[in-house]
Amino acid sequence: MFRRIDRYIVRQLVVAIIYVLICLTAAIWLTQSLRLIDLIVNRGLPISTFLYLTVLLLPQFLALVTPIACFSAILFTYNRMIGDSEMVVLFGAGIGPTSLARPAIITAIGVTAVGYALMLYFMPAAYRDFKDMQFEVRNNYSNVLLREGVFTSMGDRLTVYIRRQTSEGQLFGILIHDGRNPDSPETLIAEQGALVVTETGPRVVLINGNRQARDEQNRLTTLYFDRYTVEIGNIQQEYAGRWREPRERFLHELLAPSNDPEDIRLRNRLMTEAHNRIASPLLSLSFAMIGLACLFSGEFSRRGRPYKILTAVVLVFTCQALFLGSMTLAARIPSAAGLMYACVVIPIIGSLYALLRRRRKPPATVEAVAT
Repeated sequence: MFRRIDRYIVRQLVVAIIYVLICLTAAIWLTQSLRLIDLIVNRGLPISTFLYLTVLLLPQFLALVTPIACFSAILFTYNRMIGDSEMVVLFGAGIGPTSLARPAIITAIGVTAVGYALMLYFMPAAYRDFKDMQFEVRNNYSNVLLREGVFTSMGDRLTVYIRRQTSEGQLFGILIHDGRNPDSPETLIAEQGALVVTETGPRVVLINGNRQARDEQNRLTTLYFDRYTVEIGNIQQEYAGRWREPRERFLHELLAPSNDPEDIRLRNRLMTEAHNRIASPLLSLSFAMIGLACLFSGEFSRRGRPYKILTAVVLVFTCQALFLGSMTLAARIPSAAGLMYACVVIPIIGSLYALLRRRRKPPATVEAVAT
């Protein structure tokens, strides 16, 4: 009978966790995706690439909301079972609090394993691809220039317009306004041209056009040319020189940073992120144990449920706040990293002690509560 009950409760918990995960992740995903809208509006990024970038952020969001989803699912499932008198019947049948909490603990351990998979592999791998693609999109000006029918601003004083482009890379109907020299702004118009990427940066080669500017007497001068080159400038950064953020690195890269000056300067940040990868997945188990300890404390009474739920929420909120505070402190004081582990281990031990200390009431008491 216990095995069937375990399967029943686990199934209810898994469904609730998936539902909460979808809701929370979708809400965070939509709000964070708005930050990438400029890649479509200002960079001409295709919708498919934009969606792929946002999908790469999902492991990060999942790792963030998984502990909350596990805690919320446990509160919802057990609270519903208490409200439907299922918990009272099970308790009256001789099943103790530890046996009733066992399915939730097993589920929380499984969620913790998923959290480790997200934090140790999927999140750094996906976030690394995200930052690489974001860097390429923002610094690859061929994607910016090759846009038909759009006035594209590159910096504060350079605007490019292209009427049409071919699959071979030929450009037609080119207009460039170059105001990088405030004393002598110029406008160039050409029938056709091409974008050329060189070691010093991208440049636009114009064919059959004219250059319009004003001289020292503020008179408009026009220069016709057969071939003209506009230097975009060395605005592309060297890809190989980009410093990888802590969230982009795998655990072994965080624990053994290189001799790069940035790695040495930000060593505390790297080590704090490493401790976060190890400790934060345990928040799922910690929050689950807090919820179980609060739900199974005292009598099974409908009148006491709101108080127990509120107590569990306050404790989880406090635990999460202390964990985030310990992360901030560890980034400044490396020896404070132990507080991160204390924030997740102490609630587990305390909640487990409360569950084991809970005495099972006799059936008569349960029947009285049920009536």
